[in-house]
Amino acid sequence: MHPPRRYGTTDLVINPLGLGAAQMGDPTLNDASVGRMLHAAVDSGINLFDTAPSYGISEERIGRHLAARRGEMILSTKLGYGVGGIPDWTGACITAGVEQALRLLRTDYLDIAHFHSCPRQVLEQTDVIDALEAARRAGKVRAMAYSGENEDLAWAVACGRFDGFMASLNLCDQRIVDSTLPSMQHKGFIAKRCVANHPWRFAERPVGDYCEEYWTRWQAMGLDNRGLDWGEISLRFALSVPGVTAAIVGTAKSDHLQHSLAWAAKGPLDEEWMTELRGAFARHDNNWVGQI
Repeated sequence: MHPPRRYGTTDLVINPLGLGAAQMGDPTLNDASVGRMLHAAVDSGINLFDTAPSYGISEERIGRHLAARRGEMILSTKLGYGVGGIPDWTGACITAGVEQALRLLRTDYLDIAHFHSCPRQVLEQTDVIDALEAARRAGKVRAMAYSGENEDLAWAVACGRFDGFMASLNLCDQRIVDSTLPSMQHKGFIAKRCVANHPWRFAERPVGDYCEEYWTRWQAMGLDNRGLDWGEISLRFALSVPGVTAAIVGTAKSDHLQHSLAWAAKGPLDEEWMTELRGAFARHDNNWVGQI
C-alpha cells in the first residue's frame, strides 16, 4: 500500500488515491447513493476530494453529505469561471469564486484551489494570481495550485507562485514525466485521468469519444498487460512515478471505487515494468502531448 504523501512543502498530507467528483455532479443520479459512496470513500481512507464548478452539482453534494467529516478531508476545487455576473478569468472572478466554493462546500477554507486550465496569457497578467494569493493570506485557501497541460502548465511552474499542480498522467499520457514534473521539485502534484478514460473497453477506434486519442496511443504502444486489468496497470503506473503526491480517479459508482482502492493497495509497479512502459511511450511518441 502506498503511504500518505505530503503535498509539496505545505502541511497537507494526502492518501495517494483521491476521488474526482465530475461524474457525481450529475443531478439525475440518486442523491442518497452518491452520499453513501462519498461516506464509503472516507471510510476507506480516501481523504482527497477533487471537484470544480463545471462538475455539475458536485460541490454542493460534497458539502451537504460530508460537511460533518470536514476534518477527515482534503478539499480541492477549481477557480476562474462560473460565477454569475462576473467575467471569467479576472481577479474579481477568483475572489468571488473562492466565496462561492466555500458556501457550496460548507467550509471555512479550501485546502487546494486550482486555476482550471487557465491560459498562459491570463496568468501573465497576474491579477488572477494576486487574487488567489490574497485569499491564501486571508486563510480561505491553504494551497495555491494550477491544473492544466503543456505550455500553459510549464509557464505556471516557471513563475514560481504556485504550491502545487495537476495534470494528466497515465499509460497513454506520459509526456509530463520528463518534460515538466522534474521542474516541480518541492511542489505538490496530483495526477488526473489516471486510468486514461478506459480506452481498452473499445474493440475498435472510438471515433469522437473523449478517449479516442488515448485509444490510438494504447494500440500503437502494443503493451503486454501480464494478465492484469489495464485500469490497474495505468493507475499503479501513475502512483509509481516519482514526484506524484496523489492520483485521482473519477466515479459515481461504489464498485468502481472499490476496484480502484484494491488496485492502489497492491502498491507500486516494479522498476523493470516501469522501464518497459516508459520505453514503449518514448518509442512510439508522435508528439503525444498532455490531454486536457
